[in-house]
Amino acid sequence: MVNGVLRSGVPPVNARVASLGGSPIRELLRISTSPGMISFASGSPANELFDVAGVARSYAEVLAAEGPRALQYSSTEGEPELRARIGAFLTAKGIWSTAEDIIITSGSQQGLGLIGQVVLEEGAVVLTENPTFVSALQAFALGGAQFRAVETDEHGMVPEALEAAIVRHSPRAVYTIPTFQNPTGVTTPRERRNELADVLARHDVWLIEDDPYSEIRFRAEPHSPIASDPRLAGKSLYLGTLSKILAPGLRIGWIRGPQEILDVLTTTKQGMSLQTSTIDQLAALHWWEHNDLEEKLDPVRAEYMRRRDTMVDGLAHALPEGSTFNRPDGGMFVWASLPEPYDANHALSVAIADGVVYIPGSHFYVADPVPGTLRLSFVSTSVERIEEGIERLHAVFTHDYQI
Repeated sequence: MVNGVLRSGVPPVNARVASLGGSPIRELLRISTSPGMISFASGSPANELFDVAGVARSYAEVLAAEGPRALQYSSTEGEPELRARIGAFLTAKGIWSTAEDIIITSGSQQGLGLIGQVVLEEGAVVLTENPTFVSALQAFALGGAQFRAVETDEHGMVPEALEAAIVRHSPRAVYTIPTFQNPTGVTTPRERRNELADVLARHDVWLIEDDPYSEIRFRAEPHSPIASDPRLAGKSLYLGTLSKILAPGLRIGWIRGPQEILDVLTTTKQGMSLQTSTIDQLAALHWWEHNDLEEKLDPVRAEYMRRRDTMVDGLAHALPEGSTFNRPDGGMFVWASLPEPYDANHALSVAIADGVVYIPGSHFYVADPVPGTLRLSFVSTSVERIEEGIERLHAVFTHDYQI
């Protein structure tokens, strides 16, 4: 396929989907696995921190106690006990929920894809943070969506800018990651969340709130989701996942929303994948019921915070004078900006040659990409490897890369 067109002799496919093309980020993630490469590119949790023994025990006990059920087809909306467990989890976060308010998805990415198919359509406008999560844009683009950027600052979406964008663009939905955002690591504070909820409550527009990272917090007090505002109960879709807090290989995610839209999402899921793996759902439920999630996450959070501090403390040494970067309160990513005329895209080839890879920030923008930005992930690399990667970045920007 060249420029979205299949080679001669191949029967036609959906032209809009074919025209979407590949992802440059996917290629960078492939490069990040090269021998000797230090990767600040990956958005994956740390392999060595998985509870492999605990998950293995859950699979074994589920098969021993409920083998025929675990190996059989299940309902499209998901195992009722797992949905009830997630409902209690969300209620504790401030979104009152029961099993009936939730459908299980094969990771939150499937949830984004389902929402793209059901809520959006050709030409529908989605307002997003700028920059934002690329895979969400891909999922929504499959439904034919168009994207418009909302002004953001160090606290996330600017409420006045959101109101103006809603009035100007008449969007179908607003997509946001208000907690430890990907790619910037920014968290929207409580007061700003309330202001955004005020804006959304005044307009007939869907809130799509993506929350994969909120449990990876380095401070004790969590923030309530924007979707917890009762005024938004009938027009909010809240996505979560076990990928970052248990294991991404389980592919367990969820959508919480009003029953009318969940019915349509379930029917759409049935046509696309029938169901999420029964045994994976039951094993995840068993693990959750037999482990204290907070107790399990505390050492993971502590190690991720060590890695964040190592990276952030080293960036002043690694990056050119005049660079800026944040110290996120959780999540997986640090966002950095180089001074003009540095270009993170041009520097990347030098960085790869020097054995370190990151994601240029320009890949995440809906509009007006800033060439001097970059996303650095700290969770999947040890402290020692982060320190070595910092030295390699220092070499890139001090003598190997020419502006």
